[in-house]
Amino acid sequence: MSIRIYGISQCNTVKKARQWLQEHKIDAEFIDFKKTPPTATDIQFWLTQIPKETLINRKGTTWRKLSATDQQDALCSNEAAIQLMMNQPSVIKRPVLINNNQRVLVGFDAAKYTEFLA
Repeated sequence: MSIRIYGISQCNTVKKARQWLQEHKIDAEFIDFKKTPPTATDIQFWLTQIPKETLINRKGTTWRKLSATDQQDALCSNEAAIQLMMNQPSVIKRPVLINNNQRVLVGFDAAKYTEFLA
């Protein structure tokens, strides 16, 4: 199993993360949410390690455009959160990185990447 990084190619944080991986000669498969949206299985797996409150990007435009009811539903129910992330992958905090040990990391921080991929 190889290292995978999920995100949106235009996202600046994803660009920084991919650049960092390249500079550290770490081969990672990039999965673009716009071309290959995450499946329920993907998201359920991520949620085993990352709380939905972290996995959902509540600072982004996609989240802010949701109704208060939809926001509340996503934060209260894993099923609603999974459905939202499948239907609107832009609401997922990016990037989502999965290492060879099937551990999940969300966002980009060079120090955390160094430790995570050691």
